[in-house]
Parts: sequence; structure tokens; C-alpha cells
Amino acid sequence: MKTLRFESIIHAPRAEVWEAMLGPETYRLWTAAFSEGSYYEGSWETGARIQFLGPDGNGMVSVIAQSRPGEFLSIQHLGMIKDGIEDTTSDQVKAWAGAFENYSFSDSGTSTRLEVTLDVTPDFEDYMNRTWPKALAVLKDLCETTSR
Repeated sequence: MKTLRFESIIHAPRAEVWEAMLGPETYRLWTAAFSEGSYYEGSWETGARIQFLGPDGNGMVSVIAQSRPGEFLSIQHLGMIKDGIEDTTSDQVKAWAGAFENYSFSDSGTSTRLEVTLDVTPDFEDYMNRTWPKALAVLKDLCETTSR
């Protein structure tokens, strides 16, 4: 697996960026860049299981490895969900299970520096390199519009 890194300077306080990124309604807005109608079920607390789902109910099952609000969030992906069934053992899932997706929030003057790192397999590298900048642009616009 390869680790990709993306960064955005958002002209809003860290607490507002955290809330916009993870709030149920605003999460749907910026993650539409990946899949229109994306949502999650679960909690952002350390140790909690969380499901990242598309409108068809299929998606990924993960665990929150670390959660320090306004500072750091680490998600460890465990497997897939298809037709309501979790798959954490197939060869397809084993190729990437255990991958991390991390969000670091820090001050940059009066703005927030958001750094995203994620582990990807080669077949998703191009997609993530194209899609993450779009998603971060939506999040940035959402935060900066709300923060004014």
C-alpha cells in the first residue's frame, strides 16, 4: 500500500472545520465528491465502530483508532459491507484491510491547516488523487462560507 497526503488551509477555526467535516449533514456535502449520497452510521469516538455507506447501503466498516476533537482523527478500515453483510475476511478485503485514514488539524495563523493521509492500494491511487482535492475544496468552501 501507498500513503497519499493532501492538505488544505481553511479560513475557519479548527472546531468549525472538525464539525463541518464530521457533522452528519455537512459530511454528506463534502463526501459527495466520492459518491453522491454518502453518509455514515456510528460514532467518531475512539474505539467506536463506524460504517461509511453509499445510498445503496453498501460501503465500508471501520473503527475509530483515535479521536481528539479539533486535533486528530484516525480511522482504521476493517472491511466492506455488501447487501447488509460485513466482509472482513475475503481475499479482496485482505488486500487493504487495516488501512488507515488520518486527519490532522492545526493552527495556521487564524486559519486551520487540515492534513489528510490515507493508505491506498494501487488500483485506487489515481481515483483518490483526483477526488480528494475536489472533496477538500467543497469542505473549505463550506467552512469558509459558514465561518463568515
